[in-house]
Amino acid sequence: MEESCFYLMENEEEAIRLEMKTDPEAVKAQAQWCGVKPGLRVLDAGCGPGITTSILRNMIQPGGEIIGLDYSDKRIDYATKYYGNKPGIDFYFHDLREPIKEFGQFDLIWVRFVLEYHRIGSLDILKNLRDCLNPGGYLCLLDLDYNCLSHYGLPANIEIFLPKLMNELDEHFNFDTYAGRKLYSYLYDYGFEDIQLNLMAHHLIYGSNINDGDIFNWMKKVEMAAKWLGHLFEDYSGGHDAFFNEFKEFFMNPRRFTYTPLIIGTGRKPVSD
Repeated sequence: MEESCFYLMENEEEAIRLEMKTDPEAVKAQAQWCGVKPGLRVLDAGCGPGITTSILRNMIQPGGEIIGLDYSDKRIDYATKYYGNKPGIDFYFHDLREPIKEFGQFDLIWVRFVLEYHRIGSLDILKNLRDCLNPGGYLCLLDLDYNCLSHYGLPANIEIFLPKLMNELDEHFNFDTYAGRKLYSYLYDYGFEDIQLNLMAHHLIYGSNINDGDIFNWMKKVEMAAKWLGHLFEDYSGGHDAFFNEFKEFFMNPRRFTYTPLIIGTGRKPVSD
């Protein structure tokens, strides 16, 4: 897509989807591992509806300050309305592919589930983030790997079709199914020091341990696939409706197993910079 601010998951319910799929306890654990602590000046790059920004804001008190940036004015309006009414937190509309220096320098920059939407453009984003990071400050990258592809028990036709669908998203809609595995190299190539990596499950769904957020999130993904990739379903027996119904039946079956690996990478900007 050529639109300057194209976002693959854009829909009227996107803020709700992002809210529902965010596990505050998981975010806290990830942030603690990344070194989030009181007193830091933090940038939440690609803040979405602001729920994660708010969690981080609470973790950097007392004395901390956080700014959330996003290139969706809808998400910034939502974040400002629901999370912007406390001291030490502000939200601004901004495209991360453009220089960020107008917002000052930061001790820690948090980039969660952003680079997967910028297969082309990730390096520009990282350069801009590095430029506004204080020497000795930390860049924290969090992204999924093998995104949407890790299931067991899928119907055979979906198992064949799903990799084709994800490849189409990567090639023509600037998605990155394998963003997570690239994070170490990004940090290494940009000269970060003390690089640390962690691997954990983001989705781990089996039996009855499925919640409304999981269901809404995955069904919305299937819905958006139809919006952008309707032509692909011409080759799927029964079309998109059949795909949607078959995937939903699989997903609601307690025999199903679904997981997605989350990779976290942190690196320190050299003090000499």
